[in-house]
Amino acid sequence: MALIVQKFGGSSVANVERIRRVAKRVCDTVAAGNQVVVVVSAMGDTTDDLIELARQLAPNPTAREMDMLVTTGEQVSIALLAMAIQAQGVPSISFTGGLAGIRTEPIHGKARITDIDPRRICAELADGKVVIVAGFQGASDDGSITTLGRGGSDTTAVALAAALKADVCEIFTDVDGVYTTDPRVVKAAQKIESISYNEMLELANLGAGVLHPRAVEFAKQYNVTLMVRSSFNLNTGTLVEEEAKMEQGRIVRGIAHDTNVVKVALVGVKSRIGNLHRIFQQLAEQSVNVDIIVTSVVHDECSDISFTVTEDDCETAIKVLEGIVADFGNPDIAVEDNLAKVSIVGAGMISNPGVAAQMFGALADAGISIKMVSTSEIKVSCVVDREQAHRAVQVLHSEFGLDAVEEAIVAGLNGE
Repeated sequence: MALIVQKFGGSSVANVERIRRVAKRVCDTVAAGNQVVVVVSAMGDTTDDLIELARQLAPNPTAREMDMLVTTGEQVSIALLAMAIQAQGVPSISFTGGLAGIRTEPIHGKARITDIDPRRICAELADGKVVIVAGFQGASDDGSITTLGRGGSDTTAVALAAALKADVCEIFTDVDGVYTTDPRVVKAAQKIESISYNEMLELANLGAGVLHPRAVEFAKQYNVTLMVRSSFNLNTGTLVEEEAKMEQGRIVRGIAHDTNVVKVALVGVKSRIGNLHRIFQQLAEQSVNVDIIVTSVVHDECSDISFTVTEDDCETAIKVLEGIVADFGNPDIAVEDNLAKVSIVGAGMISNPGVAAQMFGALADAGISIKMVSTSEIKVSCVVDREQAHRAVQVLHSEFGLDAVEEAIVAGLNGE
């Protein structure tokens, strides 16, 4: 008997018909002799609809009340799915994140999981029940409801799989698996058979929407085997594990892009040791996630410091900077939006020089201007104008020979 954690996203439970389909899939897994824990997101666009309702009532609602509001979406899903499974003759029980033993930091909107006590889940499994857990949420030590940030249901599923020592964690979505790039952007994009944790983590952080980055971090840390597959068919998906099959000679394995990018700059910062620490410490204390950072000495012992954040974090970042600019010689704050980040990923880059130059050359030949660059051992990212993002993906997918790959090895499906 295997213990399987299955996660179904919002599109998989968007209506009654789809909930029944998910229930049948869960019941079939149980009938095959498995114990099953199911993690469910809110139905369809429920979370977005709840956020819009809040904004109609209050332009700047508190993070605590937003968590109280948006977590109701998952509670609807788990109860309905439990009913649907029971209607098919299989006993089941639904839990909120807190009831399932998921403990988090006392932070609203972006909490991280600190601990999971799986005893209650284990007791229900031993009693022959399917356990259904609300994704995206947990509870802090004082009992307050918290959320894990958008995409946090993936993190819930993988964290539970780790705590329960599950045999596999299946992430069901509306696509067949992981692709060389977003097939909505490049029609020649193809599904891959397997991908390593490291490369999937890079792609998830770079905008690939199939898996949440923290979910991949959990999987890598606790060696959780993931399978990404479609909830609408029985096709084999993409396996995410420690070592993936490698295609010989393939340096770049996939292209990711992220259109949620804003560039923020401090222009004319009085240069002194410790500036970067003080600035980015203040941003971190307000939970602003900073990505690419560029600093340059300009003149008269002054420097410009530029970095990218998401659109959601931009307003907070500006408020932080406005509160500290006096300590740095009152530099100007400049903001540039309508940007995107396009990235190439592949473990083969480690031992192959010239990949970045090839990327820059291909974009230049296509008339695409590069505004910022970031690199790691297995990726190169370029910030470009948002309107040129899709063209950049298409150019790079072709430049690195991914259009012709029959079985790509590493890549991701981008979400927008």
